[in-house]
Amino acid sequence: MLQYFRLGICFFIVWDVNLQFKVETAADGDCPCCCLRLHEIHVIMKKSDRILADKLLEISAVKLQPELPFVWGSGWNSPIYNDNRRILSYPDVRNYVKVELAKTVLECYPEVNTLAAVSVAAIPFGTMVADVLGIPFVYIRSTPKDHGLENQIEGDLQVGRKVVMIEDIVATGGGSIRGAEAIRFNACDVLGGVCVFDYEFPAAVKRLRDANIEMHPLCTYDTLVEAAIEVKYIHPSQEGTLKNWRKDPANWVPEN
Repeated sequence: MLQYFRLGICFFIVWDVNLQFKVETAADGDCPCCCLRLHEIHVIMKKSDRILADKLLEISAVKLQPELPFVWGSGWNSPIYNDNRRILSYPDVRNYVKVELAKTVLECYPEVNTLAAVSVAAIPFGTMVADVLGIPFVYIRSTPKDHGLENQIEGDLQVGRKVVMIEDIVATGGGSIRGAEAIRFNACDVLGGVCVFDYEFPAAVKRLRDANIEMHPLCTYDTLVEAAIEVKYIHPSQEGTLKNWRKDPANWVPEN
């Protein structure tokens, strides 16, 4: 897709590194925020979710094995295993995710004034984004501690804050729902959530909708499967197996 932008050079640097712009032309102008020159650039750009899907496959943050499925901690058989912690070891991917999370939070929830991680794996992503946005950050435990102050919310979540939840992966939706309940119990507003990856299981989508939680993923399962086929990570004939699993993962049985 061909698009045309007029951007300040400070933004041009970030977007060029992370969205892989191909710069064709440049023109003059004044950047209002840093007094540098503006660039008018002709770019060819992939959608951000597809870029992230490619990156997750490249760094093995996602593995697809339809013929030799994994077993999750829940006991489910799964043709996919997602380990977003690997993102933290790759500075370019880490920076890309940080920028995209921050951008999504601001675009979807401009009134946000606090971020809350609702899983341990989401803590580094949440702290990075809170630092970029210059707003407070808290962590919501799945259950209160059984010692010390017995906190469920770690940090200082003041009454009346407008909170956006940060997740690394959304599967069943249970972590987001428990986190939202704790935030609301603390007399704060849950604006919604942003996650790095969402399986978009039908049952989870319904659970979140019923709990009045809006979730915005950077990358979805469908996008990942499409990317894996295009880059020949998997064969097109395996797409049916992957899509059937997503319909009812708890009861899915791999084909022999």
